[in-house]
Amino acid sequence: MGRAGTGTGGAAVAVAVAGPLLLMLLARPPLAAAGDIRKSAGELVSPGPSPHQRQLPGPEGTATCPDVRLVSEHFSQSPQKLSFYSWYGSATLFHFRVPPDTVLLRWLLQVSRGSGPACTNVEITVYFRYGAPPVINPLGTSFPANTSVQSPFFIKMLQSNASLNISHPAPGDWFVAAHLPPSSQKIEVKGFVPTCAYVFQPDMLVVRAVEVFILEPDVPLPQTLLDHPSYLKIFIPEYTQELRLELQGCATNGSLGCPVRLTVGSATLPRNFQKVLTCISPTWACRLLLPSPPWDRWLQVTAKSLAGPHVSVAFRAVAGLTACRPWSLGFPHRPQSSPNQSCNASASPLPPSPGCHGLGRSGRAGGGPFCLTSYPVIREDVDVVSVHFWPADRVSVLVRSATPSVMRLYLNTGMDSGGSLTVSLQANKTAVANSTLVAVCVNAASPFLSFNTSLNCTTAFFQGYPLSLSAAARKADLIIPYPETDNWYLSLQLVCPEGPEECEQASVLVETTLSLVPCLNDCGPYGQCLLLRRHSYLYAGCSCKAGWRGWSCTDNSTAQTVAQQRVATVLLTLSNLMFLAPIAISVHRLLLVEASVYAYTMFFSTFYHACDQPGEAVLCILGYDTLQYCDFLGSGVSIWVTILCMARLKAAQKHVLFLLGTLIFAMSLQLDRRGAWNMMGPCLFAFVVMVTMWVYRCGHRRHCYPTSWQRWVFYLLPGISMAAVAIAIYTSMMTSDNYYYTHSIWHMLLAGSAAFLLPPRDEHTKPWACSQKLTCHYQICKNHREDLYTVT
Repeated sequence: MGRAGTGTGGAAVAVAVAGPLLLMLLARPPLAAAGDIRKSAGELVSPGPSPHQRQLPGPEGTATCPDVRLVSEHFSQSPQKLSFYSWYGSATLFHFRVPPDTVLLRWLLQVSRGSGPACTNVEITVYFRYGAPPVINPLGTSFPANTSVQSPFFIKMLQSNASLNISHPAPGDWFVAAHLPPSSQKIEVKGFVPTCAYVFQPDMLVVRAVEVFILEPDVPLPQTLLDHPSYLKIFIPEYTQELRLELQGCATNGSLGCPVRLTVGSATLPRNFQKVLTCISPTWACRLLLPSPPWDRWLQVTAKSLAGPHVSVAFRAVAGLTACRPWSLGFPHRPQSSPNQSCNASASPLPPSPGCHGLGRSGRAGGGPFCLTSYPVIREDVDVVSVHFWPADRVSVLVRSATPSVMRLYLNTGMDSGGSLTVSLQANKTAVANSTLVAVCVNAASPFLSFNTSLNCTTAFFQGYPLSLSAAARKADLIIPYPETDNWYLSLQLVCPEGPEECEQASVLVETTLSLVPCLNDCGPYGQCLLLRRHSYLYAGCSCKAGWRGWSCTDNSTAQTVAQQRVATVLLTLSNLMFLAPIAISVHRLLLVEASVYAYTMFFSTFYHACDQPGEAVLCILGYDTLQYCDFLGSGVSIWVTILCMARLKAAQKHVLFLLGTLIFAMSLQLDRRGAWNMMGPCLFAFVVMVTMWVYRCGHRRHCYPTSWQRWVFYLLPGISMAAVAIAIYTSMMTSDNYYYTHSIWHMLLAGSAAFLLPPRDEHTKPWACSQKLTCHYQICKNHREDLYTVT
């Protein structure tokens, strides 16, 4: 069977195919199932048989009885060329969206390479992550302080095909990133050294359930399992404190027994928090309690029979929700008071006692005790992947021991996962007593509310990030690179480890600084924050300089010192003063156009390299791109005019070629500034013109040209040798470590070869003067000879 659809420009193509394709997708057991998906992290994955090659039994082992409740879809994106890894921008990123009610996700990974001699088997690393781009660190560099990083889930491909299965994946954004091994330090000229293109294309095949039972709170749902699992889902409303799932009235073929396995939640990467409940004994209560389930979304539940084929298992599924009402400072409540309680909601901005209940039945979504104090948050969009969060009408958050203080950070737009979430907290110096502690948790999907029983910040399906403020440490910081697309929650509560009675009347004001930034500290003085794009998705990364490395260019293990940076700047800039020699020689020999070209090259090369340096030793008189373009243009035109000058053409012909060559260089550098043949092509043409003219003169004079052996020995051979060494250094010897002195040597050799190769002046022309004065008081330098200058 052929592919169901292909994508152009990254657009996903979905084709619903029921029947044969469904059997193929479910043929093999997953490489990484829900229970053991982390086992394959970092392991080599061998290519499995393609699902297009053979048809195997379905998920329950019956090839003749497919599950008609499932349909399959195929999503594809256009293939992309892989790069050797040097920074995050080297990795190729793919963005997919998994539809709801997906029960199986299969990634098909395909790699193709060229057929040249440079194409060898290389190890390709592929990362997977749910909700945000994967945070990777192939170079083993350090992250900034207070940065929380999860170990990425990845596989390494040694062949051209591989596949990965994920059961019950979470719906929403999924990201795939791939790269070649870390790049070498050698600087290669584009188009000069043969390279190999490695092209990577991931396809996403999903199996989606079209018949899903809705599980309503406190309403038993009868189910009967035979050969296929049963798919259920329950909606978790906002402010749900606890979810209870229970199986009642289990019976196997009419007798007591409950061989059922419940899988609750969706699989995510790199960490998976699915809950699996296995019910076997008929006397034990088959029940699962989930604190702080994800709010405002559907929760998947899969029930599978463990009784074997053709054995009927019947049961009733019951779900219960324990909810509480928030005390919102922006919208104060007026709860109804009882004879034994008094709850004045309007007299104080603080929440009432936890025992004060609101209207409605306790334990239902519409009522319950006040379980948290909700602080309204203002989201301020500053720029792309740049957001500030401010507590409404206040700077500080009041933290008490009665209920957690919660702030919601809206990072669910789909465009907020490409930056770094920064959390900075600071308590009042005199507010925190020695026996009190402000416990803080940062969670996604739902807040952590169980500070009275635990401080591990673990909710039903998320491991939060714990922080704390105390008298000894009144400030805490947290950095989360590439946060998942979701609502994030900051929970704070005052805790007294020695005794809860000490916290009854205590309160602490905590100043919060919450923001989403593209790059932490704008990558510092030794990095550049670059905005990367994959179709319409934007994310940021740091490109480091001067030997600095790391996620935010804070790893100085291989960094240059300030003295080394200054030495590098001096070498790269002052080495251009060698062009003073060809400038002086050109003026002395009345080659004024050549002298102006050399002066142009010296000026812009000097200031381009002064601007190209990182850190403190930097000076930019124009834009970086402008200086780079002028430097490349001057270098190419300098070689062009030197070779044409050696050809000894007539003045009109020479100046026409000077102008045409300059225009060609300007056009080619605009097309591809770093292409080797954009500079070598015109120079080879000029070399052919020079050789042609020399051969013509040799035949015309019947004597070797140039005629003087002194010219060959003391000028041409040294100049050609210097040019050859310069080309060898430029094309094959430069690395990131030795760039500063090898490129400086290139400057000096290029200028020195031009000084040696420039032809001598006409012996009938006086140096530093013009050959003829016109009556209009203008001076002109002109060659009256139609043939040759005399060569000495």
